[in-house]
Amino acid sequence: MNTHATESATAGSTLVAAPTIRYYAPGGVLFEIEGRIGDSVMETGVKNGVPGIVAECGGACSCATCHVYVDEASLELVGAPDDLEDDMLEGTASERLPNSRLSCQLRIQADFNGFTVHVAPEQI
Repeated sequence: MNTHATESATAGSTLVAAPTIRYYAPGGVLFEIEGRIGDSVMETGVKNGVPGIVAECGGACSCATCHVYVDEASLELVGAPDDLEDDMLEGTASERLPNSRLSCQLRIQADFNGFTVHVAPEQI
C-alpha cells in the first residue's frame, strides 16, 4: 500500500496531486492506493491488486463487473450515474443500492483524497 500523497492548499480546499483512494475488498480488507488524476477507480484498483474487481470489459461500461458501493461521505464527489451506466447497473450480480456505481466510470480527481469504495461481493 502506498499512502504517500503530496498536498497543496488552494482557495479553502485541499487538493492532492496524488490522491489516496480507499478500497474495501469483499471481506472488509482495506487497500489504500495512491491514484493518478484522470485514471479510473477501476483501473487503479485492478493495477494494484484489489481483489473482487473483475473488470471483464476493461472499462468500456459494458459488463458491470466492476460494481462498487461508494461510501456515503464520498458520494457527493461523483454524483449520479449517466443513463448508460444506470442501465448497466441493472445487471449487477450483487444487489444494486442507491450508492452503487461502476468503478470504470469514476475518474480520479484532485479532490478525491480519501475517496472510499466498497467492492461489491459478487461481480459475475
